[in-house]
Amino acid sequence: MSAPTLQRRLGLVQATALNMIDMVGIGPFVTLPLVMGFMGPNFLLAWLVGAALASVDGLIWSELGAAYPEAGGSYRFLKLAYGEQKWGRYMSFLYVWQTLIQSPLVLASGAIGFAQYFGYLVPMTEWWQPKAVAGGVVLLLIVLLYRRIEDIGKLGVALWVGVLGLMGWLIFGGVTHPNHHVAIFPEGGFPALPGLLISVAMGQAAVKTIYSYLGYYNVCHLGAEIKGPEKVIPRSIFLSILGIAALYLLLNWSVGTVIPWQEVQGWQASAGDKSQFIVSVFVERLYGPAAATFATALVLLVAFASLFAVLLGYSRIPYAAAADGEFLPVFGKLHPTKNFPYVSLLLLGGVGFVFSLLFRLGEVISAILAMRILVQFVGQAVGLVLLRRRRGTAALPFKMPLYPLPVILAIIVWLFVFVGIAPAEVTWGGMHFKLYFQFAALGMMALGTVAFLLWSRSLKRWPFQPQ
Repeated sequence: MSAPTLQRRLGLVQATALNMIDMVGIGPFVTLPLVMGFMGPNFLLAWLVGAALASVDGLIWSELGAAYPEAGGSYRFLKLAYGEQKWGRYMSFLYVWQTLIQSPLVLASGAIGFAQYFGYLVPMTEWWQPKAVAGGVVLLLIVLLYRRIEDIGKLGVALWVGVLGLMGWLIFGGVTHPNHHVAIFPEGGFPALPGLLISVAMGQAAVKTIYSYLGYYNVCHLGAEIKGPEKVIPRSIFLSILGIAALYLLLNWSVGTVIPWQEVQGWQASAGDKSQFIVSVFVERLYGPAAATFATALVLLVAFASLFAVLLGYSRIPYAAAADGEFLPVFGKLHPTKNFPYVSLLLLGGVGFVFSLLFRLGEVISAILAMRILVQFVGQAVGLVLLRRRRGTAALPFKMPLYPLPVILAIIVWLFVFVGIAPAEVTWGGMHFKLYFQFAALGMMALGTVAFLLWSRSLKRWPFQPQ
């Protein structure tokens, strides 16, 4: 009997749906008030900056995903770009190494945000209650994803309908009940724009908005399960980015016309900060408490749908590395009857469960971006240039326009975001200090380098192969 293999069963609608529910999640609902707090009257501009970066970076993902539609996404891209026998092994190993930590962090961020909004429906006064909710969400996700990919595609489309329904309702509420003026560009006009774009406030706001856009590349992780990937992958990426950008801008505009940014900043300066439930307060102000309860339930549905797509996509990365002989063989196992990487799913879900019990939301968001930027986003952008030089462009199904400008812009902006990640104030064992996530990311890379060297030495591969 032949060994089970991944099947190409996901079309454009399913791929776009899985991307969009990955992107929305709890992100825009918990970051919306934070961006208002940083940017004041210019909060919409930060969402445009996030959309612009996603669009530029999406060109890189589209070109790579269409040309190399395999399981694992960035794992395969990095290995091919830097050389499959030497530096490519190192870069792809680092990526998988970080995935074992950062993908559970993504899962934990959504679960913690879920628990935060759940507190609007059911007050949780004990310290363990929100942790129990967050952990329970992760366990339920593992159960739902323990099945065949075609069943998951259908479930993903159903959850996508819920996402669009909620966003449409919230946008409609603001359009029909505007009370305050909201503008995209700064009050000082275009002369003030350059300074605002490079300001500390914009850097902090951009970290939050970019976090909310992450996921437009989820389809690349499922490359081996996409039908007609040379067309479907680029189309699903840009349909996702354009659709979500429009929804985010309209959502933020709608909320801002009902709840002014000054009021949000006032909440954040007070002891009882209602901004963490801003969507619930928004709906309550328009339609009453019963409608607010229903809206909160829909926010929880959207958050759960996003985590569903996140764990689905990331569970394919360690599988791809193990199937390629570059990671522990146990991760390369597929379920004997359902044909999905169940070991990878169980491990990432289990670590995400632990993280959901340990960390706070703001810390998780900053850690996610810090860990991803250097290896995945910047490393992948440089890798695309290397691939073009080595293999040419004649066989590329999708070629980005204006090359190499999008690559240069993506690298510059990603590095700007990396530098702009603010440290966390940490109190531990009677000591108070600042945790710089940039240093934590570099530390994880150093540990990954040691792990790679030990792994390569055990296999007698580069840089330890016999001469």
